[in-house]
Formats: sequence, C-alpha cells, structure tokens
Amino acid sequence: MACNQKLSKSNTLKPIHDTLKIEGEKHLKNIKQLSFGGNNAEAYWSFDGRKLSFQSDNPAWGNSCDQIYYFDIEKDNLQKKPPHLISKNQGRNTCSYFMPGNKQIIFASTCGNSKNCPLVPERKPGGKYVWPIYDTYEIYISDLNGKVLRQLTNNHYYDAEATVSPRMDKIVYTSTKSGDLELYVCDLDGKNEKQVTNQLGYDGGAFFSPDGNKLVFRASRPTTENEILEYKQLLAQGLVQPTNMEIYTCNIDGSDLKQITHLGKANWAPFYHPSGKKIIFSSNHQSSRGFQFNLYMIEADGTSLEQITFDKVFASFPMFSPNGKQLVFSSNRNNGGTHDTNLFVADWID
Repeated sequence: MACNQKLSKSNTLKPIHDTLKIEGEKHLKNIKQLSFGGNNAEAYWSFDGRKLSFQSDNPAWGNSCDQIYYFDIEKDNLQKKPPHLISKNQGRNTCSYFMPGNKQIIFASTCGNSKNCPLVPERKPGGKYVWPIYDTYEIYISDLNGKVLRQLTNNHYYDAEATVSPRMDKIVYTSTKSGDLELYVCDLDGKNEKQVTNQLGYDGGAFFSPDGNKLVFRASRPTTENEILEYKQLLAQGLVQPTNMEIYTCNIDGSDLKQITHLGKANWAPFYHPSGKKIIFSSNHQSSRGFQFNLYMIEADGTSLEQITFDKVFASFPMFSPNGKQLVFSSNRNNGGTHDTNLFVADWID
C-alpha cells in the first residue's frame, strides 16, 4: 500500500489528506498540511500558482518574530527543509505578496529601524486584545534571494498590508499617513498614488477583485462618542483593536462603497471567489468564546452566508489559487494540542 494512502473502514483506499477534513467541509477536498510548527499565516499564491509566500515565527527556523518566506508548493517539503527566507534584514515582517513575473515579493518590514524584533504590547489580565500598528513598517520589494530591490515607502507612518491586482498594474496597501488607517492604491512603482478610503476606522487587509476593478477589505467603524475616543487613543499609541470589524467593498477609486457583512464581532481576511460574485472571509460571529474563527462565504451583495470550515479554534487567511482550483488557508487543526497555526491547502469544490 502506498505510504500516502490508508484503508478506510469500508476497505477502500482513501487519500491521507482527507483525514484533515472536518465534518461539514463540503467545499474542501484532499486537504494537505504544508507547515508544521510555529505561527504561519498570510500564505499567498504566486501568479503562476506554483509558489506561496507567507510569514512565520517558527522558532525551529531561528525566529523570534515574523519573517517572510516562500516555497514551491510541489517541490518543497517544509517537514524536511525550511522554506526560502526572504526577509534577511530581520526586524519584524508581514504581508508578503508576489509581484508580476513571480520573481519578486513585496512585503512590509521594520528592518529599516532595527534588526531586532519590536516590542509586542503586553496583554494585561482582563485587558482588551489589540494589534500593534508599528510606524516603523515600510514597504519593500525584494528578489527571491532576499535582496531588496526597492523601498516603496519611507516615512514615519504605518505602511503595510500590500497586495497586487490580478491585472498586474496596481498595488493596494494600508497607511496611517492621513492620521487614520486608510487604503491607498498606486502603480507598481509607487507612482500615481490615490487615497481610496476616508472614513474614521481601520481599513485594511484589502484584495482586488479578479477583474481588478474592485477592492474587498476589513473595516472598523467606531460610531459612539466612547468608541471614537477609544479608537483615537489606541491609534495614538500605535495600537488598534480588531474585535469589531465588517467586510466592505468599493471600486478602486473609492466609489460605490458597500458594507457586505453585518454580523458583529470580527469579520476579516476577505478574498474574492474566482467568479468575482462571492467573498470568502474569516469570522468569529458564531463564537461564544470570542476566539473561535472559521471561514465563511457570502454573495458580493451580502446575501447567502455559508460556513466553509468547522475548526474548533481558528481558521483564517483564505486565498484561492489563480486557476480557482485550490484554497490555501491557516488553521489550528492537527497541531497536537499546541497553539501552532499552520498552512493548509485543499482542492476547492464549488
């Protein structure tokens, strides 16, 4: 019997990948675990669908905070050999994405300020969960050997969360340069930059639609006097509270802004279905504990919500392959009872 197969109870051969599937996950097939230890997230496909870039703090690879890697999904086995390191200048790194041509990667890093990992805000007992918004993050473009070819931003603001249009002509990213967390779109060389959003709140994690005409992103919208005060106070400290976010879409010039979800709690990490008519995202809106996240799909008009994964703890960062046949995502499944978050890829069944 082949080493990657086992006998099911019905004595028929079954791919071992199916053992990673949780009951109810009818859209996923042949799930394969790609990473094995640490926190691995934001895995995004190259334009040819052969490679994935991602961030990891895996201590087995010598990391004390997130670094950027890439690997060939067919040739590289991360159980046997670490992936290819991109962020060789160290610091803390996030939000990597392949550039057109698949030979360069855009990502954000604090390496220009220090090679050391920046301090992570201490979460006090009973304290609210916050994300650090480091004003030392700048956006860089590197080759696959880790050589920085271009620094796209150079300021004292938070600049990160860059992704590239399927048209291969535009970049979208988040910045605090206006005094708030807003989306900006520019050409691949950073020119012709335009501010996309302008409402108070955190606008981030944006991705282009398959035709490159629209953006989908997560956003918080503080409305009451206390919410607005708390948001501004946290932002002044380089912090944001990501516990109340919804999914929005708009045209790449900011017009036709629409709120897609009205679920409450944290709805984030959205990505367009290859048809452009649906959006997959992560949410904890059904969780009574706050930290149980799963993937959901919704029509682009905000109707027909459907649960996709049924993780007991966490599933997020979904991205469809360029041909739409596979889905990569992060999950806490199969981590041996640890807190590790690993990368998984599955065949997608519509």
